[in-house]
Amino acid sequence: MNIHDFIGSDAGTITWWQMSIRAILIFASALILIRFSGKRVFGKNTSFDIVLGVILGSILSRALTCNARFFPTLAAAITLVALHMLLSRLAFRNRWLGHLVKGTDNQLGKEEEIQWEAMKRSSIIQHDLQEAARIKGSVMDLDKVRAAFIERSGDISVIKKEELRTIPSTSTLGLSI
Repeated sequence: MNIHDFIGSDAGTITWWQMSIRAILIFASALILIRFSGKRVFGKNTSFDIVLGVILGSILSRALTCNARFFPTLAAAITLVALHMLLSRLAFRNRWLGHLVKGTDNQLGKEEEIQWEAMKRSSIIQHDLQEAARIKGSVMDLDKVRAAFIERSGDISVIKKEELRTIPSTSTLGLSI
């Protein structure tokens, strides 16, 4: 008996129990790959992280349904996770690469003034900004907002005017930049 007797080798001849074994192996492999790649892959992410998740799911599904050979497909998945980790580490060290791979935030408003050009580039309308002010900043009026940003994840963050005084400085947190 060889490995193909257990996991099957052809989509037309695979049995229900061979596909079940593949499902177990792929589930375990995916779980290990995701745990190995870190928490950010499926947390609040940038497009960089989302792309890995989508492609990883697509590749592993091909192994499950026998549309691609099992072990080369797992090797491709491992390669993608390794590439993601490498680019993440390089982006940590290189600001330009970090902006290229992970994107940048854009300031949408500051000191009661909406940054219309940034809003247009980000496809954000005034209603979106007002909604974020209510939900995230707990303020009804934009004139009570010190600053608003669209973050790399696509979320809009809002800093209330009075909130700015309560944020500890980086020296208080023991961080040095």
